[in-house]
Amino acid sequence: MPRAGLTPAIVVERGLDLADEGGLERLTLAALAARLGVALPSLYKHVGGLDDLRRRMAVAATAELARRLGEAVAGRSGLDALTAMAEAYRRYAVEHPGGYPLTQVAPAAGDAEHEAEAERAASAVFAALRGYGLEGDDAIDATRALRAALHGFVLLEAGGGFGLSRPPGASFERMIAGFDAAFAAWRAG
Repeated sequence: MPRAGLTPAIVVERGLDLADEGGLERLTLAALAARLGVALPSLYKHVGGLDDLRRRMAVAATAELARRLGEAVAGRSGLDALTAMAEAYRRYAVEHPGGYPLTQVAPAAGDAEHEAEAERAASAVFAALRGYGLEGDDAIDATRALRAALHGFVLLEAGGGFGLSRPPGASFERMIAGFDAAFAAWRAG
């Protein structure tokens, strides 16, 4: 019988907490069971093993990122939307160093729950790009370029890769301003 008060959602939430504290690569079911104060076999009443836990964590992390991105772009357009969305993305990566990598995991084919959350995240980016008149293939290309830049930036920042004297935030602002100019001219190219 499952432990009173323990649910799959709580297991996932604590798994994400543990990943944020010690790194996703160090997350084990044994460590999670210890954190929850249960015997390891008890976790199997809530998740189907480490792969299932990671899949559920990826869904939850992607849902949280999608929520933040959606809130950031709501009611905004152009540079205002782009800046708010990019800052929300960066803030999520900084606040959730264990959860962030899970947002970059492509959903498995047929995983409707994960696919839906990934689509919600992409939709928030598409919403920011609509202010530039970008739709269809232009929006896809712009999203890929922006995602690559944001992902690279947050990885380098998290890894201490910005050792020069200029604050990373100032460089981030310039990068977003550069995307603003590029997206304003994107359709012409």
